[in-house]
Amino acid sequence: MKNKALIVQGGWDGHEPEQVARIYKDLLVAESFDVEISNTLDVYADAEKLKALHLIVPHWTMGDIDPQYVRNVSEAVISGVGLAGSHGGMCDSFRKNVDWQFMTGGNWVAHPGNDGVEYTVNVKHSSSPILEGLDDFKVVSEQYYLHVDPAVEVLATTRFPVADGPHRLNKAVDMPVVWTKRWGVGRVFYNSLGHVADIMAMPEVSYIMKKGFLWAAEGKTLYGDSNNGSYAASGNTQIYTGMGDSQ
Repeated sequence: MKNKALIVQGGWDGHEPEQVARIYKDLLVAESFDVEISNTLDVYADAEKLKALHLIVPHWTMGDIDPQYVRNVSEAVISGVGLAGSHGGMCDSFRKNVDWQFMTGGNWVAHPGNDGVEYTVNVKHSSSPILEGLDDFKVVSEQYYLHVDPAVEVLATTRFPVADGPHRLNKAVDMPVVWTKRWGVGRVFYNSLGHVADIMAMPEVSYIMKKGFLWAAEGKTLYGDSNNGSYAASGNTQIYTGMGDSQ
C-alpha cells in the first residue's frame, strides 16, 4: 500500500502556493506516494482522515485558522504522522496561533533586504543523515530571520547580517535554515527556502524537500503503531492541552 500525503496550499499568492504544491506533488509521486492536494483549510476538520496519513505538507502563508483544525493536525502528528513544509507556507502560516508555531518549531519575523539577497546556505554536520552529500550553496532570494524553538536539530544555517537593517549592530548569528524536531512521536521537518516556485525548483532545494518528506513520513511506519513504551504506546496520543492561550 502506498504512503498517503496531503498537501494543503493557499494563503498569500506571492508565495505561488499552487505552483509550489505541484512541485511538492511531483517529488512525492516520484517516491510512490498517493498525494492529495487541497486548496482549503477545511480539510483539517477531519481528524480521523489526518491520522490515517503518513505525511501532512502545509503550504499556506498568513491568514487565520480554526483552533480546532490546529488541534486536529497536532493530534495526528503526535500519533506519528509526519509534518513537513517550507518557507512561509509552514512557518509564517498563522501568526495569531502560537500552538501552530510550537508544533512547527519556529516562526518568520523578518527578511532584511527583502527578495533578491544573495546568501550562502551552510550545511551542518549533525547526527541526522537527511542532508548527507549536500554541499554548501548560494541562493538569491529572501533570507529568512526566524524565531526558533531551541529544541530543534539544525541541519543547515545562514549567516546574518548580510543586508542592512536594525539588526546589523548585533553580533553575527547563524540562523537556522533547515531543521527537524519531534512532536509526540511525529517527525517535523522545515526548510526556510522556497519564496517562489523557481527557488523551490533549484536542485539543492528540491533535494532538501524530498529528503525531508521521506524522513518525516518514515516516522509513521517506525513509531505510529509501536508498542515499545514510546510516547504513543503509553496512551499519550490524545490532544495536548498545554497550549491553551490561542485555543
